[in-house]
Amino acid sequence: MIPSTPMPTGHRRVLTLALPMTVANVTTPLLGFVGAAVVGRLGDAALLGAISLGAVIFDALFWSFGSLRMATAGLTAQAVGAGNTAEVDRSLARALAAGVTAGLAIVLLQWPIGQAAFALSGASPAVIAALASYFSIRILSAPFALANYAVLGSVLGRGRTDLGLVLQVAINLINIALTLSLVLGADLGIAGAALSALGAEAAGLALGLFVVARLGSRPFRVPLSEIRDAAALRRTLSVNADVILRTLAIIAAIVLFSALGARQGDVILAANAVLWNLFLIGGFFLDGFATAAETLCGQSVGARDARGFRAAASLSLRWCLGFGLAVGLAALTGGAAFIDFVTTNGPVREAARAYLPLAALAPVAAAAAFAYDGIYVGATWTRAMRNLMLLALAAFGVALAVVQTLGLGNAGLWVAFVVFLAARGLGQAIAYPGLARRTFATR
Repeated sequence: MIPSTPMPTGHRRVLTLALPMTVANVTTPLLGFVGAAVVGRLGDAALLGAISLGAVIFDALFWSFGSLRMATAGLTAQAVGAGNTAEVDRSLARALAAGVTAGLAIVLLQWPIGQAAFALSGASPAVIAALASYFSIRILSAPFALANYAVLGSVLGRGRTDLGLVLQVAINLINIALTLSLVLGADLGIAGAALSALGAEAAGLALGLFVVARLGSRPFRVPLSEIRDAAALRRTLSVNADVILRTLAIIAAIVLFSALGARQGDVILAANAVLWNLFLIGGFFLDGFATAAETLCGQSVGARDARGFRAAASLSLRWCLGFGLAVGLAALTGGAAFIDFVTTNGPVREAARAYLPLAALAPVAAAAAFAYDGIYVGATWTRAMRNLMLLALAAFGVALAVVQTLGLGNAGLWVAFVVFLAARGLGQAIAYPGLARRTFATR
């Protein structure tokens, strides 16, 4: 163990951490586009539908375990701040064990998971048949994918978002290269696309373990007794469970938003889908600053540096709010061109433009929530984050009831969603001072 020292914090440090992950977030959707484009060249609509549905299924399935990345980043950042290099390795070893175990459980439970996913998709028999082929192969990537979350969290917790970018881009590029080779070159069809994802996750894990080894980590040398340490395991599992529940609450809000939009007809459903993608683009930028907050705040907690922690939290919040406002203004001024680029359907374009001002308000309302998510994860205030998320979800439900009573239609749906986003940030802002006082009063 080395002595803890105050963590340097400033605008440059925030940007150095945030921008690489922003780039990584922006490049990730390219993978889904290339996969769909390659399979689309096979000329079979069922195959295209199957790979699109498959991407949604696995994104949702693996995203549910995104807590592995966030929890590992927070715990690692605190160990780095405390100068405890041994705990950095132990945190990674526990996260890898949890990721591989959860991944193997997903593989073993693939039949019920698949049946539930196929039933919920409502797709045609031809699409389901192709999807089953894709699913049965790609499900084998679960242990690798979840272990990659653990490695990424460890890298980010050390403040090496540049290496996080390298790992994310490498996995995507390997997947793209394999997809082109196996689908078009080897003529393996949708099975080739699934094998490509499996191969990319496995190669990404190998690269990730090489990277952390170069950083000096030896997670496989951590004694089993230390991995199974009861107190450490309880903390690790508690943090992960809190983040999982928080993520499920977000998914519930998104599903509810989508379902209520779908009930208003195909035009509204399509218009909301276009506007949702506009919101996601803004989220890519905000998530980069959330990652910076995880690292800086976590390291400050580990170093027992209350002043550095508050400085990191303040800077992260200001950058998120600034970018949220900038993204909102960009959406408001350039949103019409974006809508026209995404769809050529006249009624959908008209509907999307009608609700564009409310959609442009969403990233502004979400900015504080993104910043505080990073702050709370870095400080491992995950129980409070979970509870505040559930309160925000309740606020969403109340807002939906009000706007439906007023007969506001899709505009009301967007208003309720903005309320949900704002409620998340507001609740975290109110709880923040007390949590910060308790954290540094007991350290």
